[in-house]
Amino acid sequence: MTRQEALRLGHVALVIGGDTSEREVSLRGGRAVASALESLGIQFSVVDGPRRLLEQVAAGHYDRVFNLLHGRGGEDGALQGALRLYGVPVTGSGVLASALTMDKVQTKRIWMACDLPTPRWATADHPDQGAEIAERLGTPLFVKPSREGSSIGMSRVDAPSELGAAIALSLEHDDRVLVEQLVDGPEYTASVVDDQVLPLIGLKPAREFYDYAAKYESGDTQYLCPCGLPADVEAKLARLCLEAFRVVGATGWGRVDLMVDSLGQPYLLEVNTTPGMTEQSLVPKAAAAAGIDFKELVWRILNTSRID
Repeated sequence: MTRQEALRLGHVALVIGGDTSEREVSLRGGRAVASALESLGIQFSVVDGPRRLLEQVAAGHYDRVFNLLHGRGGEDGALQGALRLYGVPVTGSGVLASALTMDKVQTKRIWMACDLPTPRWATADHPDQGAEIAERLGTPLFVKPSREGSSIGMSRVDAPSELGAAIALSLEHDDRVLVEQLVDGPEYTASVVDDQVLPLIGLKPAREFYDYAAKYESGDTQYLCPCGLPADVEAKLARLCLEAFRVVGATGWGRVDLMVDSLGQPYLLEVNTTPGMTEQSLVPKAAAAAGIDFKELVWRILNTSRID
């Protein structure tokens, strides 16, 4: 990257933090991205939260935004729509895809309409619905807030009697809960950067499932990259994930999570349009496997910034 290329980007706002349950993850990733931006010679300022960012954008301070906010307010289309009004490019997906993929239920509906595989599911807004859902879907199940990330409020249910409490836990984080059939098999994730699928990562958490602690605290999760699949199988899954990314309108960069059952059938789980960028995050791991160091990854993501 030349000095002229860095100057072309103008003054970049790196927006982090905010007031969601994923604030700490955003702050940790922001420190890593800020270090990379400094090494790249890019003029940037760190801004905490979407409200402060928009105040400064309105005053004409920034030419583009590197969005590292996770969750509602930063990843759900609200910030993207506001920046579009000001004509300021931002990394990641636009208004429609950001809003859609923030809601796991709506994402699954799109996939089903496009004949893409996803586990059977139901929604709940009250713990009393647990018995009927368990009878319809059976167990084991995963229960998660429809519009949260980082596995917050998520739990595994192995018996119908546990489902009501699991729904109640998820309802502490959202007013709509996704109850999803468990896929008995390994989990993989596909990182997408500028329409390129990076090498898939296989996840082997030491605990019951890949929860918040497994992602950011315990350090005992195994990340397999190469993922261990035959090359033709990995390529097929990569194509599926890229299609799943595209049909919801996602652009720029992001991540698609999926599981594969014992018969080799894949099931799409969700799309993350602003993945983590911490030392344990998956996109940097996949990039490294593709020969892309962290600084170059940040440069590539920043260059996908656009006005939706």
